[in-house]
Amino acid sequence: MSDHAVTTTLDGGGVPFRIAATERGIAAAAWEPDEDAFLAALRSRLRVPILPAADAPPDDAPRRVLEAALPIVAALLDGRRSDASAIPIDLEDRPEFERRALEAVRDVGWGETASYGGIARRIGAPRAARAVGGALGRNPISMIIPCHRIIAGDGTLGGYGGDGWIDRERQRSRKEDLLLREGVTVPRRDG
Repeated sequence: MSDHAVTTTLDGGGVPFRIAATERGIAAAAWEPDEDAFLAALRSRLRVPILPAADAPPDDAPRRVLEAALPIVAALLDGRRSDASAIPIDLEDRPEFERRALEAVRDVGWGETASYGGIARRIGAPRAARAVGGALGRNPISMIIPCHRIIAGDGTLGGYGGDGWIDRERQRSRKEDLLLREGVTVPRRDG
């Protein structure tokens, strides 16, 4: 694991979108209004010092990873098609099952959807749709790992986690909005 990580913040449409990188890749990305909460969670996960990217030297490996990813992430936040699969990610601290599920989600392209069960089948665990949902709910890298593209098996919206500071209704609305920007309409479940 890297001996440090670097962070920066982008405009996430009125809510700060915080992003962090190690030398291996992007380790965290989330809408988070509370910088201290983001940094505390990051320190707990990575167990390394965290620096603002601007304080790292220009040749710093984590800073280079972060700077290479920023134009792609900014495009995604602006609702423009961009290939986030080109961004290296660092899921080293995640359990094996979660890594496999999150990597499979990266293959779901712009304007496409897949079901939780479909992701479970892709990773060789066909009966693990709920476990996939749990893994995606703990996704530490929003947008770059596009969990918003994963829907319920009945074709409805399903849940959207990972950004715990907002309530369930706002999480679903965010998922709905992200899909709409990609030209995808998914109905909500009744009730």
